[in-house]
Amino acid sequence: MAKIDKNLVPVQTLLIPKSVMYVGKFLNLISPFLASRFGARIFLTPFKYKRPERERNMAEESLKEKIKIENINREVIVYNFGNSNKKVLLVHGWSGSGTQLSKIADQLLEKGFSTVSFDAPAHGEAPGKRTNMPHFIETIYQLEKTHGPFESAIGHSLGGMSLLRATKFGLGIKKLVVIGTANSITKITKDFTRNLQLSQKTGRLIKLYFDKHYGEDLDNYSGGVSAAGVTVPTLVVHDKDDIDVHYSAAHEITEKLAQGTLLITEKLGHRKILGNKDVIDKIVHFVSE
Repeated sequence: MAKIDKNLVPVQTLLIPKSVMYVGKFLNLISPFLASRFGARIFLTPFKYKRPERERNMAEESLKEKIKIENINREVIVYNFGNSNKKVLLVHGWSGSGTQLSKIADQLLEKGFSTVSFDAPAHGEAPGKRTNMPHFIETIYQLEKTHGPFESAIGHSLGGMSLLRATKFGLGIKKLVVIGTANSITKITKDFTRNLQLSQKTGRLIKLYFDKHYGEDLDNYSGGVSAAGVTVPTLVVHDKDDIDVHYSAAHEITEKLAQGTLLITEKLGHRKILGNKDVIDKIVHFVSE
């Protein structure tokens, strides 16, 4: 049997247990409303995975600390990698961890930068079962106060969306890099329901539920909406073969930026792009030039 290329499979499909998908499909058949409530719960549940070998050095060499994020009353694990006063904040994506951008951190270290990253609530070694994008953003704001200031910030996927939002509302960085970042929250919920094999009606109910629960249209958190308020030089990196987030999002985000630079790659997908030497060289050059 041919081996499946995991880079061609959406990360949600890879990580969400089959039993969860079966329950969702069953509920979808009998009641889209019940399926939407079940789906909303799963949407907020990151699924952890074993730390890859390539991330071990950063995990072992970092000064790690558990801190409480006061505004959300949740704990995160912070990784302080290197000792330079020139600091770069790294923010992982959904179901990632603070060492997910380890190859980028290694190259930044060689260029004289140290990095600060974190396991977001319910991610990596951080406690909890569920979390959301505002938790990422509140963690970013607190770390700027306690571990900053930061020269630049680099985010992958949801981490990129969180940084765009945080930068729009005052994160004091000189440069920003977002990788594989989505533009539309509505599109994210549609992709989620498709990957979970739920109906689009259920997907619309999930989005409506979140809007009501959080008291605003969550599309306000979309990448392009946030990008319209970002004035610092920003590098937008995306791969044409990204199966998790279509690369059209990168064009939509870049169009909204005051100082946006677009880097489109091929054959790297949503995750392999984080370890590609040519991509990392361009990111580090952008941050350090």
